[in-house]
Amino acid sequence: MVLKIGLTGGIGSGKTTVAKIFELLGVPVYYADSASKRLYHTDPELKANLKMHFGNDIYQNEMLDRQKLASYVFGDPAKLELLNRLVHPPTIRDAEAWMKGQTAHYVIKEAALLFESGSVAGLDYVIGVQTPKALRIHRVMQRDGATREEVLARMARQIDADMKMRLCDYVIQNDEQSLIIPQVLALHERLLQKSLDGNTD
Repeated sequence: MVLKIGLTGGIGSGKTTVAKIFELLGVPVYYADSASKRLYHTDPELKANLKMHFGNDIYQNEMLDRQKLASYVFGDPAKLELLNRLVHPPTIRDAEAWMKGQTAHYVIKEAALLFESGSVAGLDYVIGVQTPKALRIHRVMQRDGATREEVLARMARQIDADMKMRLCDYVIQNDEQSLIIPQVLALHERLLQKSLDGNTD
């Protein structure tokens, strides 16, 4: 049986790095953030909803003006929540269709807002990537050229990282002390065996 595995973690946790290691092991990975960016341009219902709520001018020649959309939602929690409510349903449907077409022993859906968006429904297990808050802040500041305050504001829009980890079935430590690859390899073998056994308990 094909197991459906979620992979999540707070901003700056390194979940994409972990996902890439699973990919190197031959595991198909669905990246929700990349998928949503594609759906902005390819999903007619999403495009219509975005135009209705944010104005026709956010699309130029049928291409989303990301900067204009960002300017509408930046610093406005209500508009950001509205945007997420519009984007999550088509992304969840797209992921479900993608997973149905896979034949590997297990597949992974990588998403930052796995619990927040409700897209955890239908998954057999969830892997969390745990990283100390100070390290996450440092990584995002370095990666995005963001200020500490900007990173903290983005973190505030996600559920508490410790709570998120408690909701996960497995946790990978990415603290620059524990080696990631051995943790992924051990979990890979465990999930393969569960798939072969037909076990989702």
